[in-house]
Amino acid sequence: MANFIQTWNPFREMEQFRRDFDELFDRFLGRGKRAVKEPSVFEPPIESYIEGDKMVVRADLPGIDPKDVEITVTGDTLTIKGSREEPRDEKERTFIFRELTYGTFERSIALPDGIKAEDIKASYRDGVLELTAPAPKGMATRKVPIEIDGQ
Repeated sequence: MANFIQTWNPFREMEQFRRDFDELFDRFLGRGKRAVKEPSVFEPPIESYIEGDKMVVRADLPGIDPKDVEITVTGDTLTIKGSREEPRDEKERTFIFRELTYGTFERSIALPDGIKAEDIKASYRDGVLELTAPAPKGMATRKVPIEIDGQ
């Protein structure tokens, strides 16, 4: 199954560059990962695939209340956005090590032709948001045999 094209967002690219550069700088100075991360924009991992007669989109959202997630479809673009709030009691802590990211997130993927917004269903279980919709007839997986020259 081919990957769907994600809408380019220059701010997301700049944020990732900043995180990569900060991590490189911290490793150069021998500090490992930064001790404290400021709230920022992060991207939860997503996968999408065809399974039988349905298209499935899954997003890892551990620790995020589903009430804090918004799902929209505009044209052929599915957008998942929300936030992970930093617990109030953590602001008074002095962290030694911290990798969790807090703040807002947004992910958009292009939907294949034939997916209807009104057919998309969403469920949330064990920190995973799963969206399903009937797959268009032409999206069935078909195995293509390879012909070898001279045989």
